[in-house]
Amino acid sequence: MRTIIVTGASSGIGAYCTRALKAEGWRVFATARKPEDIAALEADGIEAFYLDYREPESIETLVASVLERTGGRLDALFNNGAYAQPGAVEDLPVAALREQFEANVFGWHDLTRRVVPVMRRQGHGRLVHCSSILGLAPLPFRGAYSASKHAIEGLMLCMHQELQGSGIHVSLIEPGPVTSKIASNGLVWFLSNIDRENSVHRLAYEAQLQRLQAGGSTSRLKPGPEVVHAALRHALLSRRPRPHYVVTVPARIGVVLKRILPASMLYRLLAKRA
Repeated sequence: MRTIIVTGASSGIGAYCTRALKAEGWRVFATARKPEDIAALEADGIEAFYLDYREPESIETLVASVLERTGGRLDALFNNGAYAQPGAVEDLPVAALREQFEANVFGWHDLTRRVVPVMRRQGHGRLVHCSSILGLAPLPFRGAYSASKHAIEGLMLCMHQELQGSGIHVSLIEPGPVTSKIASNGLVWFLSNIDRENSVHRLAYEAQLQRLQAGGSTSRLKPGPEVVHAALRHALLSRRPRPHYVVTVPARIGVVLKRILPASMLYRLLAKRA
């Protein structure tokens, strides 16, 4: 039976992929932070563990517990758990940016480094990272999240090259808007860390606040997490997994526009989507 760690399995993409992979015959080790989310996963027969990327000891404990159960083997890792810190770059406290990178970059790096030696010993493995189209084409008021995804793109694409010939494959999934709780979960970070009342962006923040309270953008082009699962499945099972999986129509449009438009025109166009 193939084994995989899926992080951020409490809702959205992680929750869907966890249950879909289990239904497909994988032995899934899923992670969440809240006890009630861990209990919900266990109620569905999933082996669930506590993980907070900002706590290195929880990463160490997760890997040790999984390897104890598998006899020291692991076929795949899906780094997915993350959050988005909204706010204009000039309003972003340094501490908030550090926190964003602890969860979205440094924790992913720590977990990845811990499983690579396991995969090297067994001669195979799949490392899949749920990045974002914002790691390729940033948007206003999403600077912290975009920066964290740009960092993941650079870090893991270097690893993709460094692992050539090892039997370990690295893939990045870059979704556009997908139905999830990332926007509504970002509301608490926005309210906690951004001084919107004293910002020159105060009026723009009113629209941002409404968007976050509504759970993010609404569009007929906004699919469910099943589109990410389809990309993940290919990255896990294909003999030739791709380095990039650009998912959703808006994300594909963004990649094409980045390729064909002059930079100044591209960024003026993206700025209008704030």
